Formats: sequence, C-alpha cells, structure tokens
Amino acid sequence: MRIGKVIGTLTLSRFHESLRGSSWRIVSPISEDNLLKGTEPVAEELVVYDDLGAGDGDWIAFTEGAEAAKPFYPSAKPVDAFNAAILDKIDL
Repeated sequence: MRIGKVIGTLTLSRFHESLRGSSWRIVSPISEDNLLKGTEPVAEELVVYDDLGAGDGDWIAFTEGAEAAKPFYPSAKPVDAFNAAILDKIDL
C-alpha cells in the first residue's frame, strides 16, 4: 500500500460496464522523504479507481497491481490501482 495526493479527476468517454458509478482520480505518489520534509511529491502521476469519494488535495492510501483487483473478487474489474482509504492524518 502506498500514500498519494489527489491532484485531479479523469473523465472517460467510454468505460467497462462493471465500472459504472465510480470515479477516477489522478494521484501523485508521496515518498517517505516527502512526508518527513513536507515537500511536494515529484513522482510520476497515476490513475486510481475511487469509490470512496476522494477530492482534490486529499491524501489517500492506494494499492496497485493484482492487489488492486482483489476487493472485487470474484467479479474482477479491470483496475490497476484502487483507493483503499482517505487519510485524515499521518504520524511518522
């Protein structure tokens, strides 16, 4: 699981039927160094499936790869990254 900051929303003109009602967020992953020094993330952004309702500027915990599709088993969805939590506070 990784931490990221939501920086935008992606709008699709076509999508897989199993993804109806969800939204897609553009997320910039945050490293431990970014958290400790309070600097902005500089990693490459990625698109994350979001059914929790994260907004711009929110920090989220997300999973990638095969683990991202696990919450939908047995009816798998074509998802590469999944928003698992919206974070209120992070203590290091």
